[in-house]
Amino acid sequence: MIRDPDALRRWDSYWQKSNPSDPEANIRIFWTLLDMARDADAWPPQDPLEGLENDINLARMLNTYVEPTD
Repeated sequence: MIRDPDALRRWDSYWQKSNPSDPEANIRIFWTLLDMARDADAWPPQDPLEGLENDINLARMLNTYVEPTD
């Protein structure tokens, strides 16, 4: 739970200003992770639909959650 949302916003703003995005580096990281997944035989999945029912159930639970009010 975030107890001080303003402090989080200030920190996030500071972080983004001091660490500008580098799209080329992000693409290199993506391809490196994809190669590692392929080397570990984790990608592509043997059955792309495996676990889909669990994902659907989780999405249903998250989308129907009502935050309690005080």
